[in-house]
Amino acid sequence: KMTQQMRDLQLAQARKPPGPSSPNAAKRLYRNLSGKFRVNYTSFDEGSLAGRGEKEKLRKSYLFQSNAALFEAVELQDLDRVQELLKQYSPEELDLNTPNSEGLLPLDIAIMTNNAPIARALLQAGAKESPHFVSLESRSLHLSTLVREAEQRVNELTAQVVNEAPNADCSEKEKQLKAWEWRYRLYKRMKAGFEHARVPDAPTNVHLSVASSSSVQVTFWEPLSVNSAVVTKYKVEWSCSPTFSPPLGEAVIDKLKNLHFTIGGLVSGTAYYVQVSAYNMKGWGPPQASVPPFAIPSNWREYDGRAPRRRGQAEALDHLLGQVKTVHQHCICHEPCKNQPQSRKHSVSKSLKHLFHPGSKFLKTLKRGLYLTAIFYKDDNILVTHEDQIPVVEIDDTYSCLLMQDFLWFTKVSCMWDEILWLRQCVTVSQSSCSCILQTRFKMLLAISQMQGLLGIQDLGQVFFEPVKDKQGNILIVTLKEVKTNQTFESVRWVPICKLQTSRKSVSSPEEPTALDMLLISVQDKLAYHQRSSHALSPGLYLGYLKLCSAVDQIRVLVPERLPNILCHVKIRSNPNISREEWEWLQKMVSVDEPVPAEPEAETSQNHLFQELQVAIKELMTLVNIPLQEAKDFRLYSQEVLDFGGQVSFLLLLPPSDDVCTAPGQNNPYTPRSGFLTLPLQIFELGEER
Repeated sequence: KMTQQMRDLQLAQARKPPGPSSPNAAKRLYRNLSGKFRVNYTSFDEGSLAGRGEKEKLRKSYLFQSNAALFEAVELQDLDRVQELLKQYSPEELDLNTPNSEGLLPLDIAIMTNNAPIARALLQAGAKESPHFVSLESRSLHLSTLVREAEQRVNELTAQVVNEAPNADCSEKEKQLKAWEWRYRLYKRMKAGFEHARVPDAPTNVHLSVASSSSVQVTFWEPLSVNSAVVTKYKVEWSCSPTFSPPLGEAVIDKLKNLHFTIGGLVSGTAYYVQVSAYNMKGWGPPQASVPPFAIPSNWREYDGRAPRRRGQAEALDHLLGQVKTVHQHCICHEPCKNQPQSRKHSVSKSLKHLFHPGSKFLKTLKRGLYLTAIFYKDDNILVTHEDQIPVVEIDDTYSCLLMQDFLWFTKVSCMWDEILWLRQCVTVSQSSCSCILQTRFKMLLAISQMQGLLGIQDLGQVFFEPVKDKQGNILIVTLKEVKTNQTFESVRWVPICKLQTSRKSVSSPEEPTALDMLLISVQDKLAYHQRSSHALSPGLYLGYLKLCSAVDQIRVLVPERLPNILCHVKIRSNPNISREEWEWLQKMVSVDEPVPAEPEAETSQNHLFQELQVAIKELMTLVNIPLQEAKDFRLYSQEVLDFGGQVSFLLLLPPSDDVCTAPGQNNPYTPRSGFLTLPLQIFELGEER
């Protein structure tokens, strides 16, 4: 068929030499012939575009260029070019899964020439095999036809070149002959690749685990054999019988970025057997049974029927807050504040332009006292006032020693930026008591309202875990917020951080810098902390290390600098669920008198978890710089699995009882290496919730 199309095109050109050929024929030839020859022998494509306008040429180029370039790169086995095109264009722009006039797709050419790297790159991009190949016989017949027609065309052109006298037409036929000889060799190589291929071996490392009370997950690797053709899909089968008779279901996986599959809709407490087989152009290979051979959907909570700890807590807190608001709604303490919402609304509507208003109440310098500063940043730029100062407002000019309890109260308030006005009204009623604590906290609320009004922004971001203090008695509470939107504001000045640091004229000595100077010096570290504290863990089961140290007024917890909102940890596995059988084994392990219990039976989920825990404990001990021999005195927290959103769960590793919390003045014999810090426990809890 392809040869007949090319013959018709050639006859049409012979009858009408000056005119353009059929656009459809030109399109087919553009795809069929390698770009190697399209570049040098222009009669196949440029002739079909002769006489067309520039606009039509650009349109045709857009439609054909990316697809033709991909076919060319695959045919020439140019892996770098294939990867470049897959990165540059979407599958739709590449027309990745639309067969050409020969019924071939880029993936067909790659697997039949046995080019595994290109085939894998195409598969990961979503490429599929041609739907024309419904059986081995149809593929073999199709390849034989392509080879035969290409050979026939080569013979015809060879005879014409030999018999015709040298002229322009003869030169053109020689170019066509070279192109068809190259294509003939390509088809022969594809046919030989198909004939020598065999069905794939079974997948390796087929592992079965319990994903939930109603699902199991199977993971696997590619077959080890390198002699068979590239695997293009996998089949997962499951049954309640070890003989898979009758089968309960199957699923075909043709998206090969991640070789795993979750089987859902299962019955809790029922054993399910799973096997996986691989497919290539020669058919399905033998199945490989999973290890362990079966899994029973369950969850660790089923061991004692425990309900999730956080179920309904958020709703209960919202309901409680609503009740408190209702009680205070008609309180007499709200009468003096009835006019305040208008000023608040007015200040919010002013937007950020008040940063540059001469009458703004941002401070230039600090006196002895307590202050609030808000850092807004975007990329490497920071928001400053009209005087190139970080926004600072005063909280209390008579407060020179910030109590930890006041600071922790402020961090809790940061979870309610939208409720500051209401909180001010509630605190006002207690002013008659002349409580220093309440007065300080009321001033904190006033400062927050002032900052919100001047900036025109309610959400001031996250509080940095410790205030900035200098020797002059100044204390800065710092909030951090990243501006990710592309919204622009009139008269707003974003200044590069490095420029702000170099242009600021310090009024203090290097030996005794002011709190503002200290803030500017360390601003990159604070921004890095803020960004890292918002990172989330990938789904999985983790082993965490709980280590506390106490001071006079606080308890601090050890965390890694790269993820300060999470305990020190290592990943155990990608599956976050712990089954009932695994949890039951863990309970027995922690309750025995022997420090090392007997190893569980082979080919069970408990044995797999046992091996994973051994690896994780060694890695965690190395991470926190504790000798491995000390791990024998450590304990697994066996009361519960810490669950974070259903996708991340933690088992906790605890030091001996006397070493869980280091007392003031007590030396820790094993100091963690660099890359760790200690956070106040309440700050850590707030960061964890965020």
